[in-house]
Amino acid sequence: MRLSRFYTDHALVPDTDVVLDGDQAHYLGKVLRVKPGQHCLLFNGADGEFLAEVTDVNKRDVRLRLLERRKSTPDSSLAVHLGLGLSRGERMDYAIQKATELGVTEITPLFTEFSEVKLSNERADKRAAHWQKVAVSASEQCGRSSVPVIHSPMPLTEWVTAVPAGQGFLLDHTGSAGFSGAAPDAVCLLVGPEGGTSDTEKSLAIAAGFATVKLGPRVLRTETAPVVALTALQLQWGDF
Repeated sequence: MRLSRFYTDHALVPDTDVVLDGDQAHYLGKVLRVKPGQHCLLFNGADGEFLAEVTDVNKRDVRLRLLERRKSTPDSSLAVHLGLGLSRGERMDYAIQKATELGVTEITPLFTEFSEVKLSNERADKRAAHWQKVAVSASEQCGRSSVPVIHSPMPLTEWVTAVPAGQGFLLDHTGSAGFSGAAPDAVCLLVGPEGGTSDTEKSLAIAAGFATVKLGPRVLRTETAPVVALTALQLQWGDF
């Protein structure tokens, strides 16, 4: 039977105890109904993945004993920072979940001219925390031993000008076809929201050194485009 995996920010050292509380303790104790002696896997993005044995379950938390380090799935050789135009609710969650499964390293939600989502600073921070939880859950499910960093939302105009030379790619259905050339050290991928990027934003990205990329003859939805683009990137330069 496949063991459940859980992300933790605790240091992971063999023969030490880790205590999980909050949502994780609730899921283990109330949903999975684990008992002492049962096992799961823990990872923290730094120390690898460990087999852990449940030693105590109570109303507040679950205590586990770290047994041994397990061989974990390595990160993709291609570091990808996804700049993702803000879209509504489930579309944004879906894009972040699938981008995590496809090995993205960082995600920055972007305010754009065509974004329908407007966030105050406080609400933006809350949404970023929510999206980080989506990424954690996706990492637990897909077997990767790291979790992508979800940055606080920022304007597209600021993000593109900070991208290192030669790393920027802009999805544009009027652009050039596919990813090609020598593999870069890292990639910064720009995907617009519903309605895409404006002419002004495209011009700014191109002036900042972004290459335009076309993914086939059809216009893709905002939640589909990053999935297709990241798959193409991993096939071209990554670990697919």
